[in-house]
Amino acid sequence: MTVHSDVGARTVAELVVQLGCLTRGEGFVADLTFAQWMALRYFSGANRFSRTVSAFAEFHGTTRGTASQTIKGLVRNGYVTRKRSPGDGRSIDLTLTNKSKKLLAEDPFELLVDAASSLSNSASHIVEHSLERMLRSMAQQQGKRQFGKCPNCKYFQADSSYANDEPDHCCTLVDEPLKEVETQQLCVNFLPER
Repeated sequence: MTVHSDVGARTVAELVVQLGCLTRGEGFVADLTFAQWMALRYFSGANRFSRTVSAFAEFHGTTRGTASQTIKGLVRNGYVTRKRSPGDGRSIDLTLTNKSKKLLAEDPFELLVDAASSLSNSASHIVEHSLERMLRSMAQQQGKRQFGKCPNCKYFQADSSYANDEPDHCCTLVDEPLKEVETQQLCVNFLPER
């Protein structure tokens, strides 16, 4: 007979930390640090508004100086390019190179993705929503920004028409059209719908 016990908040938090530790331990592949892997993963999934040093620092929960040093190492080794933003000459856009895209195909993070794929579809939804709720709660308590994707954002407007009369989506915060692919990328300007 199986004995079931209530899972407490502390147990859930400890399991999340253990998963993080196991994942972090796999981070030293191809002579990249864990922070550099986090940066590559972040920039591969971030939208055009979010590929900056400041946004990465917020996402990674570190200082701008530390984030800048992480990114400088990636630029020096040919994994990321830096160029001035065409829309805002003060900002720097950070873009992955083909070298980093090839490396991401061997990302040790995929071990965690494989482990998550062992969950049923319904369990995956429960875990996803539960972790998002925990993340939102911690971000609010610490006064930090929460990153997210357009369809769940207050600023997202679906199927807006722009000058080319093609239906696009729109970010109403910056009044910019969004292509479909951008709506599935992380955004630093994300504000959850209430």
